[in-house]
Amino acid sequence: MYSPTFAHRYIGMKIIFAIIIFSVGSSLDGQHTLLDAALQKMQQTDIIKDTIRNIAINGQLVPALISEGDTLFLATLGNIDVSSPRTFASSGDYLKYLKYRRYAAIVYPYAKEAIRIFREAEYVTATMKKRKRKKFLRKLSKELEREFETPLKGLSKTQGKIMVKMIERELDTKMFDLIKMTQGKFKAFYWNQSSKLYGYRLKHGYVEGQNPILDIVLQDFDISHEIVNN
Repeated sequence: MYSPTFAHRYIGMKIIFAIIIFSVGSSLDGQHTLLDAALQKMQQTDIIKDTIRNIAINGQLVPALISEGDTLFLATLGNIDVSSPRTFASSGDYLKYLKYRRYAAIVYPYAKEAIRIFREAEYVTATMKKRKRKKFLRKLSKELEREFETPLKGLSKTQGKIMVKMIERELDTKMFDLIKMTQGKFKAFYWNQSSKLYGYRLKHGYVEGQNPILDIVLQDFDISHEIVNN
């Protein structure tokens, strides 16, 4: 039996598959972590002449600065966002914020995983020939479909929209363009027209300021993933 609810979830699922397997040939050679760069600079200057070495702690190597018998462990901390208390024009806006934040927390793991796979596929296929890259992405697509099909079917329409906006915001690319690059113009047109029936606007992309409450929510969820070339 035809089910509108299943249909919009299926479309949302296919959209996410398209974004996950999309790959471009950019090179990430020469990237280093901020900590690596800082340590190199410290070792090359005359300001700090003390010893920097790795010390094993619970089976993990941790960089440390040893100076006159004292040991100072070095670490790179993640970004911390500090914001003022939220204020809203009405109780309705506040309730919408709570709902969006709750939904964002639900889809956050899927959006973050999608970006991680995207970045890693982008890195792995950067030096592949076109034929080999297509073969790799087809195989990856099938594996992802098996892994994500069940959980994505369980998302509501609003949850699916928030996940799409998360991904568009991180990649700064419209879903329509991602599908076009991945599966061609015809598929992009087909999914764009079909998705309109269920509230998706694949050509619109993420536009900051269009939904201020959603903007506030997305600012609190970091789904970025950086490939470090050792």
